[in-house]
Amino acid sequence: MKYSRLVVLTTMLGLACSVTIAQTSNKLNGKAVSCASVDKNSTADKAFDGKQNTYFWSNQRKFGWVGLELPEKCVITKVGYCPAAERERMFLGVIEGANSPDFMDAIPIYMIQETPTAGMHYADVSCSRGFKYVRFVMSNHYTGNNGYSAQGDTVRCKVSELEFYGYASEGDDSKLFQLTKLPTVTIHTVNEKDILNKEDWVDGTISIISDNGKEFYSDALQIKGRGNASWGFAKKPYKIKLANKVKLLGMPAKEKKWTFINNMGDKTLMRNLIAFEASRIFGLEYTPAARSVDVFVNGEYRGNYQLCDQVEQGDNRVNVTKMKNTDTEGDNLTGGYMIEIDAYAPDEGEQKRDKSWFYTNHNTPVTIKYPDEDDIVPQQTNYIKQYVNKVQQAVYDRKKSEIDKIFDVESFLKHFLIGEFSGNTDTYWSVYMYKDRLNDIMFTGPVWDFDIAFENDYRTYPINNKTQYLFESGGSEAAGMNTFAKNLITDYKDDLQYIWSYARANGFTKDYILSFIDNTANDIRESANLNFMRWPILNYKVHMNPRALGSFDAEVNAVKTYVSQRFDWLDKKIGIIPTGTENTEDSNTVNVYSNDGMLCVSGIENGTVSVYNDMGALIYESNNKGSIEIMLPKGVYSVLHNGNSCRILVE
Repeated sequence: MKYSRLVVLTTMLGLACSVTIAQTSNKLNGKAVSCASVDKNSTADKAFDGKQNTYFWSNQRKFGWVGLELPEKCVITKVGYCPAAERERMFLGVIEGANSPDFMDAIPIYMIQETPTAGMHYADVSCSRGFKYVRFVMSNHYTGNNGYSAQGDTVRCKVSELEFYGYASEGDDSKLFQLTKLPTVTIHTVNEKDILNKEDWVDGTISIISDNGKEFYSDALQIKGRGNASWGFAKKPYKIKLANKVKLLGMPAKEKKWTFINNMGDKTLMRNLIAFEASRIFGLEYTPAARSVDVFVNGEYRGNYQLCDQVEQGDNRVNVTKMKNTDTEGDNLTGGYMIEIDAYAPDEGEQKRDKSWFYTNHNTPVTIKYPDEDDIVPQQTNYIKQYVNKVQQAVYDRKKSEIDKIFDVESFLKHFLIGEFSGNTDTYWSVYMYKDRLNDIMFTGPVWDFDIAFENDYRTYPINNKTQYLFESGGSEAAGMNTFAKNLITDYKDDLQYIWSYARANGFTKDYILSFIDNTANDIRESANLNFMRWPILNYKVHMNPRALGSFDAEVNAVKTYVSQRFDWLDKKIGIIPTGTENTEDSNTVNVYSNDGMLCVSGIENGTVSVYNDMGALIYESNNKGSIEIMLPKGVYSVLHNGNSCRILVE
């Protein structure tokens, strides 16, 4: 291996001004390494013999690979590759670099993004780290069309030739490979063990490259499957547990547990993100944090995912008091708790009933999410079970005075509005609620799981043609939740109108949400294009899809159309309380409006102005002419003048 140095001296005013040192890249040689081959005629050395009529062929059908162990660490500047006869086998294949012989610390340095033609192909590599080991990893090829079909079983890694170019160097981490503008997440498991179920943790490592390749994070982890219907897809969702607590990608919670949402049935790859943005604007106490990322598992490209909070107890998550198994009486027994109204709860089995899940007196299935089943004790289970029953019974009996003492109606109505806005058929299939210590109020939230929302469920499509709320006209729900929701939105109709009107006047606008969708689509478009190469499903109905529109942009535009119509539908259904209005009475025009917490009435020529709060109590009255200004708490007020009235929202 030869290296050359070029020294350039530039003289200005008789002085040596700069010295630039450049290193020459050469073709690298080393020891051929690989997974097991099919036979002795297709071993690793065949990928480096310079002959295009020979090839390496792996024995294993998943995570097949072949590469080089270099004599010393080298920065890779270029790769060359030549496909065997089945050229499509190199499509979406990944080149990785590592410094551990088991490739547990490997990161991608290049990905083949089209099926290569016959012969050698070359590509520049932009990665500043030096590697002792380099390899090509075969991508599994998806052969189904509905999301559930098995992946292809004839995808053994098959490579005719590989070449690596570079120079000897430790390198640095100043510029690493990032697949798209989204963060690149790489997960490797011990012995390349596959993640096969939702019960067994698999040990491994994670690396995250972000900020255009300038930021790098790595840690040990455990990983397993997650989800309900989503676990049945070929593209799997995952749950991870890091060795150390960290704020991944700057998200608010410093925690170990995180999730990877697969979005297989959501061809916009953003339905959760839109709903979470709505939740933030509505001001729910906690909205899950999420970032779109590109994911590789054991060197195989897996596609676009959402790296997201694990919904759990903790700071910047569901922030209720941490329980101990000794909290069995008095104030300590009162919290904190997190539960989920969960139609899937009975799937946990009768042996866990009345420990990790239970039925209410109205047959509603409830999972206790915190404390979890390994830590909770019978006294705690009994306490939260009784409390949930107490809340549900008060709502069923429509006792507002009792409800207001034990249940936060405002958070429930915000949750309801986000579900109705998004058209989430499963809003009442799963509902999170929580209660803290020394607080008699149970709250609703966070929102979660919007893969079949935004007009993505054939059972309720088209949503905006209905005259009833979605949950009343075909939504799926856990037993008892239809009555629970209907009673609350009926008995707290004025509160619902206020919350909707306040949000509409404070950022929750059609223009903003449509702009958010456009910006998100632009951010993820490159990643989406690769995702739908890996999972070519755009022309097929997947999961609950009512239609297949054939392209990412068409899917995004369909959501935009739905959102635009949904704003209009809900404005009409709920009614908007104005922040300003005008009443005309003969020759006297009276203007009523709000401004920074102040109720203003101008143009008064005669008569009495009376102001009532939303409980109907008279709080102000005046016979003054001209104008009046009253500082009031935010809320809805009625203004009466000479037999005319209007309602107004004061912010």
